[in-house]
Amino acid sequence: MSDRNDVAVIGAGIVGLATADALLERGAAVTVYERGVPGNGQSGGESRIFRHAHDDPRMVEMARRSRAIWREWEQRFGVELVSDDGVVALGPPVDERLPILDAAGGIAARRIEADAIDGWLPVMSSVDASAMVDADGGAIRTTAAIRALVERVGDGLVADEVLTVRPTSRGTVEVRAGGVTAQHDHVVVCAGPGTSALARQVGLHPPVDLQAHVRSTFAVRGDPPPRLACLQDSSGAFGETGVYAAPTPGNRSYAVGLSETVEVGEGGTVVDPASLAALDERARAYVRRALPGLDPDPVDVRHCWVTALPWSDDGVAAWQGSGVTVVAGHNLFKQAPALGRALAAAAFGEGLGELDPASRLGAAD
Repeated sequence: MSDRNDVAVIGAGIVGLATADALLERGAAVTVYERGVPGNGQSGGESRIFRHAHDDPRMVEMARRSRAIWREWEQRFGVELVSDDGVVALGPPVDERLPILDAAGGIAARRIEADAIDGWLPVMSSVDASAMVDADGGAIRTTAAIRALVERVGDGLVADEVLTVRPTSRGTVEVRAGGVTAQHDHVVVCAGPGTSALARQVGLHPPVDLQAHVRSTFAVRGDPPPRLACLQDSSGAFGETGVYAAPTPGNRSYAVGLSETVEVGEGGTVVDPASLAALDERARAYVRRALPGLDPDPVDVRHCWVTALPWSDDGVAAWQGSGVTVVAGHNLFKQAPALGRALAAAAFGEGLGELDPASRLGAAD
């Protein structure tokens, strides 16, 4: 076993907290640095989609591992973390991804006819499109997950902003935050939009494309349905070809976003400030056309950063050097449990495995 027993994690989003949990399982002393409210950055909001479907079979396998760990966490923390409402996917990707799921085996995904969609998505208009349901998918209870993992970290959570990460001649890594100077055996950087700047301090240059995104939440009309599946709509039937949605706890509202993002320039500035408002209005228009079971006036609007890698919207990778591991990618909430264990292994000197950037994890064949 490695002697890297004191590990710092920078960033208390879902990936950072999952990494801290995995490190604690290995017996490490863990410090998690977070400048804001844990889980309130890229991990913010009330729900995320857990899905098995990906273009890369390796991501399907990672999702399978993550789903098992989500269940372990539910048992350990005594709270539901992924709903059993399922995920409905519409459009051409169904025909491409369903064979990958079938080949993986053991995943309860199947094609459904158009007249069966209403049983999974009672708030949606009728649609004639290729459709499948991932019955083992569902809505991630993001707030409950963050809360449970923060409690797990306990006093190891430091509310401060990290300014510098610096390897020392003693073989440790120095972290300087606003009111803290500390030495650690290893540092894992999971800092979202702040990752690239910290990575450069140790000579690492992950090719992160910083973008911005908007997601709006709409109230369900009438009584909440007993089942309300997540949605991935690539059909174009309602004027948009990249829509995702997930119910909030209790199925009383539905968070809807377009997969499209807006350009961010140097210094982290949104190039066209009106572009986020335009995405928000397009999401509202989609709701009016496709989801009549929702009130089209949103009850909440969430803005967040997106950190994408060049080979895929689902891409993820890690880089290592000088006692530091840096991770970057997009659409990571569902994969956080397995990703956290992989990053903990990397921190203990066991290599990056499939997270090596050369693996291009998430890319289609």
